[in-house]
Amino acid sequence: MMHLILTVAQMREADRMAIERGTAGIVLMERAGAAVAERAREGFPAARDVLVICGPGNNGGDGFVAARLLADAGLRVRLALLGSREAHAGDAATAAAGWTGEVLDVAAVEPARGELVIDALLGTGLGRDLDGAAAGIVERVNRAHCPVLAVDIPSGIDGDTGRVCGAAIRADATVTFAARKPGHLLFPGRSHCGRIDVADIGIPDEVVAAVAPAFSANEPELWIDAFPVPGLDTHKYARGHAVVLSGDASHTGAARLVARGALRIGAGAVTLVSPRGALAVNAAHLTAIMLAACDDSEELATLLSDKRISAVALGPGLGVGERTRALVKAAAKAGRGLVLDADALTSFAGEAYTLGAISTSARDCVWTPHHGEMQRLFEAAEGVLDAPSRLETALRAATVARSIVIYKGGDTVVASPDGRAAIAANASPYLATAGSGDVLGGFVAGLLAQGMPAFEAACAAVWLHGEAGARLGPGVIAEDLPEMVPEILPGLLPRAFPT
Repeated sequence: MMHLILTVAQMREADRMAIERGTAGIVLMERAGAAVAERAREGFPAARDVLVICGPGNNGGDGFVAARLLADAGLRVRLALLGSREAHAGDAATAAAGWTGEVLDVAAVEPARGELVIDALLGTGLGRDLDGAAAGIVERVNRAHCPVLAVDIPSGIDGDTGRVCGAAIRADATVTFAARKPGHLLFPGRSHCGRIDVADIGIPDEVVAAVAPAFSANEPELWIDAFPVPGLDTHKYARGHAVVLSGDASHTGAARLVARGALRIGAGAVTLVSPRGALAVNAAHLTAIMLAACDDSEELATLLSDKRISAVALGPGLGVGERTRALVKAAAKAGRGLVLDADALTSFAGEAYTLGAISTSARDCVWTPHHGEMQRLFEAAEGVLDAPSRLETALRAATVARSIVIYKGGDTVVASPDGRAAIAANASPYLATAGSGDVLGGFVAGLLAQGMPAFEAACAAVWLHGEAGARLGPGVIAEDLPEMVPEILPGLLPRAFPT
């Protein structure tokens, strides 16, 4: 359940349900404050001086509890409050009453050098841009370069969108409760959170499940049970046959990266379909990947009549125009798994609904646009590009596409027309290199070829792509990424490698 993400409203509902089932709100607050105090001591063991900044709501109540526990543990604790104690109500008022030390005015307090700052100012309850004393303390904390531990989410970050609301705390670590929120993983919020810990404060898994979360952090728990594992009696075509379309003789490299990705991820056979003028170029670079000649959509349709073919990927290096549009239509009509990227998307610029209708002919279809392709493709699709977050943009795009959409970026979102979405939690900045996205498309195609459901295949491909980039780190190039798959997969699928 740790992969599930709750929106701010869903988290409030989970709190309400837990209280309704018999766990008092003050008990949840005491557990949250205890989790903050524990993370402060474990994550910042050198800190002897602590400044706890509290707001008037429940986030501030968590801060009051943490301050009391840290003081009881012998640390020197200062507590600063936005507003007055009298503004607290309910459980937050009870928590505030438990603090017997001095309460400073947040408008006047200055973080001291080396002091650990605990940000319990606003949390996920933020409804507008910061101003006044709240904005002032955020700016002073950021300027002081003190270590910062945020409670629930850094103050100033919108919990649902990751948006910076005027100003926002830059934390070294964040402790949140029960589940992560979208704003923890979506940029720019993600860059403000630091390391994120999810604390168990006693909200049962069945309560989290009951609020019907549709969003997840993209982690193996989400898709591992659907990952294809070959049996001992299998053969190459039983493991799937992926076809990848190549561009002309001057634009062949991208398609080879797609094909290599599909082969490494486990497709039993991969064929690179190449214009006759590019056959020699591709042949000079390929060994295990097969070659077939194809110059137009009619030839592609004939080639795809082979029932052993189970997935098709096209777009990288293919060229923008009518020929590519015709190839997309032929590939979709064949009724196999389909991956559309790059030129296959741009050839339908402004015609997302048209491409969505075409995509429904495929068995499963996955679109893999980066930001620029998203802008071109959905420019005429009302409501998509002006969505409040990348998460919502991807979900609206998937509805128009009638396909799975992988909205690529540092916070890649995989979205389904049925409302499910997964946000990447392991992306590496070193993946921002030429050809990286082509390998990702190959991973998706290879998994679709093996029969993995499209949403799970897209999520698995994104995670494996991110993990490869993270493990390789500085100096990684696209050609390296497929070669990491044999290193990563055995750790995920030990049952597939009997000793």
